[in-house]
Amino acid sequence: MSADRARSRTVSAARDKTMTPDEVAARLRSGMTIGIGGWGSRRKPMALVRALLRSPVTDLTVVSYGGPDVGLLAAAGRISRLVTAFVTLDSIPLEPHYRAARQRGAFALTEIDEAMFLWGLQAAANRLPFLPVRAGLGSDVMRVNPDLRTVTSPYEDGEELVAMPALRLDAALVHLNRADRLGNGQYLGPDPYFDDLFCEAADEAYVSCERLVETAELTKGSVAPQTLLVQRHSVTGVLETPGGAHFTSCVPDQPRDEPFQKAYAAAAADPGAWAEFSARFLPPDGDETSYHQAVRTWHEEQK
Repeated sequence: MSADRARSRTVSAARDKTMTPDEVAARLRSGMTIGIGGWGSRRKPMALVRALLRSPVTDLTVVSYGGPDVGLLAAAGRISRLVTAFVTLDSIPLEPHYRAARQRGAFALTEIDEAMFLWGLQAAANRLPFLPVRAGLGSDVMRVNPDLRTVTSPYEDGEELVAMPALRLDAALVHLNRADRLGNGQYLGPDPYFDDLFCEAADEAYVSCERLVETAELTKGSVAPQTLLVQRHSVTGVLETPGGAHFTSCVPDQPRDEPFQKAYAAAAADPGAWAEFSARFLPPDGDETSYHQAVRTWHEEQK
């Protein structure tokens, strides 16, 4: 082998960012601020959330357009503060574990407008301390978040705006349809859900995907360039996790598993039922393979 070819292979290997869910969880630490991509019950990085549940990591500040990611972490007592605009399962308006956690005051809550949340990510991605935004003015958002400040435009309009602070993240977890080993990520569904901003706002970002492909395949055929959402410079690790968004949707690869989501919500309403659900689908010694096998068996039982 020539020296140039050997050097090329060494460089290629050094850029390979592939990891496993448990390897990602092992890199996270208690007390971190973790951003979780997706939206409600859509394209959530659930394989990474399940790995996090198998780890000892706790005392987290979670930043999320929340869904079952927040619900599962709340049920396990891993959240000390939640920053969110909502926590929903979409077809089920309010995530049941989140509801229960809030009713018992299990963690601190920073609840803000969706646009304020977006601007907080934008500020963090651009390494700005804050960005001005009109959203929140004249609403109870300012009352329930007394730490929020306003700024006055320095121009002739003199308009007062909310100074939305940057949502800086220690780590981000997102799930996409396709990725390469270098960390470039692609979505094929209808919405990016701001996953790129989560990655840019974080010191470390971990991207799980339905399928790892060669880089050339990401731009093959008539693929629109805007689907190449996440760039490798912002990614620390990449994982191939088929079904890694389950039970949330990851279209066009998979729809939301509505029957399983209903079973999840029903179990969440009863401590005994939840203990049985957790033991079956989320055992501490489990992994993604055993999880999906348990789900397949459950579906067979429903026929």
